[in-house]
This record gives sequence, C-alpha cells and structure tokens, in this order.
Amino acid sequence: MPLKDTLTSAIARLTKDNVPSPRMNAELLLMFTLNVERAYLYAHPERELTKEEQTRYDEALAHRAKGVPAQYITGHQEFWGMDFVVTPAVLIPRPETEHVIETALTILDPCHPSRSEGSATNDQRPGLACPEQGEGTNDRIVDVGTGSGCIAIALAKELPRAEIHATDISPDALEIAEANAARHQLAARIQFHDTDLLRDFAPNSFDIIVSNPPYVGESEKDQVQLEVRKFEPRNAVFGGPTGLEVIARLIPQARDVLKPGGWLIFEISGTIAEGVRQLLKEWEEVTVTNDLQGIPRVARARKP
Repeated sequence: MPLKDTLTSAIARLTKDNVPSPRMNAELLLMFTLNVERAYLYAHPERELTKEEQTRYDEALAHRAKGVPAQYITGHQEFWGMDFVVTPAVLIPRPETEHVIETALTILDPCHPSRSEGSATNDQRPGLACPEQGEGTNDRIVDVGTGSGCIAIALAKELPRAEIHATDISPDALEIAEANAARHQLAARIQFHDTDLLRDFAPNSFDIIVSNPPYVGESEKDQVQLEVRKFEPRNAVFGGPTGLEVIARLIPQARDVLKPGGWLIFEISGTIAEGVRQLLKEWEEVTVTNDLQGIPRVARARKP
C-alpha cells in the first residue's frame, strides 16, 4: 500500500479508537517504523511499504489504540532540545517541566540566554558576577527523583562547571537516566544515587535542589488521562491521597541538605499550590510561577 493511503487508513483507525491527535500519532508511528523524517512521508506519497514494514506499523498502531503512549512505542521523547530514551520505567518528559530548568538557570546563571525578563537577577546572589555566558557557576546541584534524567542532563548541558547529582528510588529508572547521560556524553558530569529523595546526603551539601516529584493526588486520579494512569509509573505520578505527601517529606530533607541561602525548585500543579505555600511558610522568597497556560507550575524557595 502506498504511503499516502497507509497514512490515511491509520488516521481513520486511530480516530475510530478515540486516540487524541490521530494524524500526529499516525505520522509519528510511521516515521518510527520507516526511520524517516516527517518530510519524507509527504515527499514520497507513492512509496510502497514492504510486508514487514506494514506489519510493524500495524503493531505500533494496535499498541497506540490500546492507550500505550507513543513515546513508549518509539522509545524516545524530545526535551530541552535533546532526544531522551524512555521506557515504562520512567515518566515521559513533558514541556512544562522545562520551566524547572528555566527557573534554576535564572538563579544559577543570571547571564544565561534562557533567562527571561523579570526572572532572578544577580541581586539574588549577592556578590555574584556574570560568568562567561552559558558557563554558569560551580554550584552543587541535585535532581531528586530524576526518572529519565532529563532535568539533570539538561542542567549539565547548560552549566558545564556545575557539579550535578541525581537520585531515584527506582533502579530501573536510574538505568535509563544513566543511559541517557551516556548518549549525550554527559555521564562523567552526573553522579547517580539509588536512594529515597535526599536520605543519603549530609547537611549543607547543595546550593540548589531541583525536582519533578509525584504531585497528583489519588483523589484526582479520575481526572488524569487514562494512558497516564494505566501506563506511566504510578509512583512517579501520584504523590499520595492529596498529592502533597512526597513533597511534605522532600521539603524538610531539602532544608537540611541545602547550604544556607540555597534554593529548592520543584514542579507542582494548581491543585496543590496553596498547600505548597503552607509547607514553605518558614522559607524565604517563596514564589510560585505559572506555566504558559497560566497554571501554577514551579515553586521555588530559599533556605534562610
């Protein structure tokens, strides 16, 4: 069957099965099957699929129709302009998590090109002079619950002088994170730790703690997409009955592990924003930043 007809048939199939964005998914899975770019699909509409290619494509479509995320089928997801390997052992990196990195860069590297207007300035780091653009400082950073490693690896890329650590309670997740660090030639820059949150670190160890912790409450599970509930790692999505339980453990650990004046930065949702503010009431310069949709997305606070 020609590519054009194959794609038309796939879009109809995914539409019938109520798969969101059927055209995008049909194209993505066909690109994966043929190992080509999107432009190829439209530049060669008459190209015939081999029997083996058609079989692989049909299998991919069948998995997607059952709700398996396309990223788990292809094994890849883009984040911060980099390609990450993903499996069902890790949460799929999402664009909104990039706000965590942007927030960290505003504090760690005020001169970084990613710093947006109105974000942190040198005034927040007294005596800090702008380093050479993009190099950052030699701060010690830890990414808690690293999953695929996307936050730690992005920060290692942007801040070549920083010392980066990353933790996760899942050995399978750490294996994926380490593989991603190696793929991006950053394995030597990041130390991975198999531990629960910050349990194994000494007091006053870090300048910055970043995290995308589980923050969805069990009471909200019916509002979460079925494919997220069914296929993504539950302990990376749900944070307990209210969604605040893991964060409530993280905050006091972070206060102990951070150096005086150090920063805690983590992803949240609008549902828990007020609860997060209450948990941070003894911290300084507590700020909640909205994402591009106006939803509270990143909390940051400075240790007194």
